[in-house]
Amino acid sequence: MELWTMALLALVQGLTEFLPISSSAHLILAPRIFQFADQGLAFDVAVHLGSLLAVILYFRRRLQSLILGFVAQWTTRGPAGPDARLANAIVVATIPVIIAGLLMKGLVETDLRSPTVIALATIVFGLLLLFADRRGARNRTPESLNFRDAVIIGLFQALALIPGTSRSGITITAALLGGFKRKDAAEFSFLLAVPTILMSAGLVTLDLLLQADPVDWWSLAIGGVLSFAAAYLCIHFFLKFIERIGMTPFVIYRLLLGLFLLLFLS
Repeated sequence: MELWTMALLALVQGLTEFLPISSSAHLILAPRIFQFADQGLAFDVAVHLGSLLAVILYFRRRLQSLILGFVAQWTTRGPAGPDARLANAIVVATIPVIIAGLLMKGLVETDLRSPTVIALATIVFGLLLLFADRRGARNRTPESLNFRDAVIIGLFQALALIPGTSRSGITITAALLGGFKRKDAAEFSFLLAVPTILMSAGLVTLDLLLQADPVDWWSLAIGGVLSFAAAYLCIHFFLKFIERIGMTPFVIYRLLLGLFLLLFLS
């Protein structure tokens, strides 16, 4: 794999994993647009692990509190604290995508990867994100997140298996519809990414281990580092400016991308 190809794919993964514009759609479309070979399973694992490391490092203190709170609820008496409740919500919200991923793995890897499906998902779920951003009450705090919210956000996240949907976009949409502020919705979406990306990378790693293809470790290292850097900066600036700019710029991009796909690649 050429250096510019590795850099492009790694940056695409790092930037689009946490922006509400669908990383899977861009990774599927990039080889078609620029006419290069599929990046392979090993490279997919590397760039996903780079993104995973970025979100873990960025939220390291928050994740530490959540883990301690989750463990403490089973070792101490009394009601669960806010950290334990948020950790429980992340666990509950992850279950639907695990079930859907196992049931739909074959379908997602074949029939749903067409430019037409990606284009329609990009447009439809982009408009839903705009509706949620405009109509959401934005008056709830993360402490008010309950079991019902977690189930709903989890069901929405399962829709992200459809390429073009955007995992961050659909979970932010669900949180906004639930009345949460933009930044709080984004932070929960990013925390929810940790078990989801870990599961995704684990499944791809399992597929990789079943193959006998040679591994280009230099390419994997470059891809992982670039993906990590892009993802970390993306998380930082997205959270910094999201309350100010809202979701409209991302929706406009999604609509333009969807129309381009329908007109030129479908």
